Amino acid sequence: MADSIVSGDKLCTEPRDLIEPMKENGAIQEFSLLGGPLHKMGCRLGLIREGSSTLGLGIALGLFCWAILMALAGLEGLGWRVFSMATIGAHVRLLIAIPCLFLGESCAAPQMAEFTRYVVRSGVVPENSVPRLESNIRRAGQIKDSRLAEALLFVVAFALPLAAPIDAMVSTSGSWAALRHASGGKFPLTTGWYMWFCLPFFRFLLFRWLWRLGLWWWFLWRLQRLELRLIPTHSDRSAGLGFLVVVHENFAPVILAISAVWAAQFAEGIHSGTTKFDALYGWVPIVLLLNATVFMAPVCMFVRKLWNCRIKGMSEYMGMADRYVAAFDRRWIRDPGITGDSQLGAADLQSLADLTNSVDIVRGMRWIPVGQRQITVFLLATIVPLLPLLLLKYPIDQLLVKAFQMLIGV
Repeated sequence: MADSIVSGDKLCTEPRDLIEPMKENGAIQEFSLLGGPLHKMGCRLGLIREGSSTLGLGIALGLFCWAILMALAGLEGLGWRVFSMATIGAHVRLLIAIPCLFLGESCAAPQMAEFTRYVVRSGVVPENSVPRLESNIRRAGQIKDSRLAEALLFVVAFALPLAAPIDAMVSTSGSWAALRHASGGKFPLTTGWYMWFCLPFFRFLLFRWLWRLGLWWWFLWRLQRLELRLIPTHSDRSAGLGFLVVVHENFAPVILAISAVWAAQFAEGIHSGTTKFDALYGWVPIVLLLNATVFMAPVCMFVRKLWNCRIKGMSEYMGMADRYVAAFDRRWIRDPGITGDSQLGAADLQSLADLTNSVDIVRGMRWIPVGQRQITVFLLATIVPLLPLLLLKYPIDQLLVKAFQMLIGV
């Protein structure tokens, strides 16, 4: 058994420690997003519980950056100005987006692990393809745990401010340009801490999440290349791949984090006058499209297999239906000796109804494993952070009056 890290009075176990012992029971190794240097640091600090609950680490990191930011703002006498609309982006990134990124990790990782168990347990991945599946999982785990990969993401995130002069970086920041102007054109410590640490660190965490999401994309791509045993009459209406809906529903906290950052940027732009409110009508569909591309498009990799499964299923089940209906017609309709009494309680009648239901399931089979619940969760996570922007154009009292007028038909 691999080593574990004792944190407080609970045992914080590394993700590899959670999955490799399962081989002793003949179970497959699990795909997991958890791991890497940052995860190990969280375990040692006692901020990660039971190996997968990383929300505590996200809250601690966000509060650490934000507390120093507020302390520097207090020392420089910025006071209430750090809580103005011009600086809302900083608060959203540090207090909402960073914890949500780790919450999404905590929610999605266990479901990804369960998905790998499910496809083997259910037979979606037949026994002869299991070794290739395990090989893909091992390769993804090696890349995910790579110190070099995480170090490169860190360097890229912190090197981005060097791509433009300091004045250009500050002037293009919707948040801290206002603080620089308020401080008489100087470059205060508050701005420096945010521009050179907080913002790059947020970028690093975002890049780290997108990198691991890319590994999930790669894993699904490799999975769909395997010989899968898909059943068109499966009750999930996705030939047995319906559990993917459960996995992708748990990306909601990450979608919410990204939408919240976009909403904050829009709010800063509207407040500073660089963005008109009406421009949101064009931007909201773009936000929806980008989120859908990143978090829902991976399941489209199975379109070809599911489409072929549906076509083959329709041919096979319709053929069976033709044979059954023909035999049913000869026995129960065309036979002159059949009476009403002989038809009572006949199992063939129920079998005909069951066959009809099976054909209907094949006919209604989804060729993209996306469910209504997943779409609802996706839309809510994307739209809800954008709704407060309405208050920039319609104050709350006007919204209430307008809602009341619509209710009573005035």
